Amino acid sequence: MKGNAKIIDALNKMLAYEMTASDQYFVHAHVYHDMGLLHLYDRIYHEHQEELTHAKVLIERILFLEGTPDLGQRLPASTSRDVPQMLKHDLDMEITVIRQLREIVALCEQERDFVTREKLMLLLLDTEEDHIHWLEQQLRLIDMVGMPNYLQSQMKVGTAG
Repeated sequence: MKGNAKIIDALNKMLAYEMTASDQYFVHAHVYHDMGLLHLYDRIYHEHQEELTHAKVLIERILFLEGTPDLGQRLPASTSRDVPQMLKHDLDMEITVIRQLREIVALCEQERDFVTREKLMLLLLDTEEDHIHWLEQQLRLIDMVGMPNYLQSQMKVGTAG
């Protein structure tokens, strides 16, 4: 099905955001692993996988619309070796992704592509209710219990939620 060029371009732009988020989560997961923070490693590696799932949805839609997925584009990733800073970088990335998703949803409505809109709404829901909520929760926990207690709680493996 020949798709709208504006929507295909917007989906490719969104693909760059999702791939950058995946790259950033991948690096942060391995930093956490190196630090021995295995709970954070499990969760952030899971987020890396979810971003790849989001990218898959976008790629499949671009292909369905007879477009060509552009996996060569990335935004600058923000990485660190400081736990609160990594969480903040990831939160900032997700907030940027939300803004971009909302813009594309509006474009889909304007162009009357309601199927693409529906697929993007699922990504938006996952980003808002899972990714952003969890990251905000972790930053609040650091403030509430202090960094040493937070770090100790993140050493346990297999407790990712």
